[in-house]
Amino acid sequence: MLKNFKPVIKKELFIYLLTLLVLTLIIHSDLVSDPSSRMNLMYEKGNYTHPFLYSFVVYSVILILRKTIDFITGIFEKK
Repeated sequence: MLKNFKPVIKKELFIYLLTLLVLTLIIHSDLVSDPSSRMNLMYEKGNYTHPFLYSFVVYSVILILRKTIDFITGIFEKK
């Protein structure tokens, strides 16, 4: 059972980190051009957790959609 669990965790972690990266680049486009100023602003304001929270919300929506699509396709494949 543990052998089946590790690839699933790796896949979901990859999807979450990809979501985090894409949202970060969309919301904070200045991160690409000048990352040190963005890090200084983040340090001054002390808001370290908001990217992870936003990413988790978007990841949860994506997960629900993926599982719903898997369920629907599973119904049609069994017939």
